[in-house]
Amino acid sequence: MDLTESGMMAITRDALAALRNALLRDTGEAAAGYLQEAGYAGGAALFGAFHGWLSARGAPDPESLSVGNFQTYATQFFREAGWGSLAVGDLHDTVATLDSEDWGEASPEAGLDHPYCHLSSGMFADFFGRIAGAPLAVMEVECRSTGAQRCRFLLGSTEVLQQVYEGMAAGSDYESAVYAAG
Repeated sequence: MDLTESGMMAITRDALAALRNALLRDTGEAAAGYLQEAGYAGGAALFGAFHGWLSARGAPDPESLSVGNFQTYATQFFREAGWGSLAVGDLHDTVATLDSEDWGEASPEAGLDHPYCHLSSGMFADFFGRIAGAPLAVMEVECRSTGAQRCRFLLGSTEVLQQVYEGMAAGSDYESAVYAAG
């Protein structure tokens, strides 16, 4: 993958973790918004890189891929870009899920209290919104930075994920909140 041609650049996991930790230390919970905004801003270049990467392999445009082929190509692309693997699924036919047991933004040794792959959440919102042809919201509900075995992101409409968030804030686990939102 030619990073220069795609408008991307490499950054080490340690540098990204240090940035996250400094933002969290200096801005508190506002760090989440800053990281999401940065991730969203990078979504267009990432989508363009994925499109070019597919084209170089003779694959169809991302919007034309079946779910199975998309998952295969996306996992290979994100792994080659250093992010990790992705498994695409759904939960209660209400939201899409993205699962990764090796997601690069996560820091398993961090011992954080809340999921903290906010850069990825913003990036996924733009990237998958382009594939869906509609704005999407993304919420990380499991994170390796909290000691979970995987990072799990929920993708859906803003309205549905707002209902999920409100359900979780009221004490429901995310699966029950998704079910209630459906």
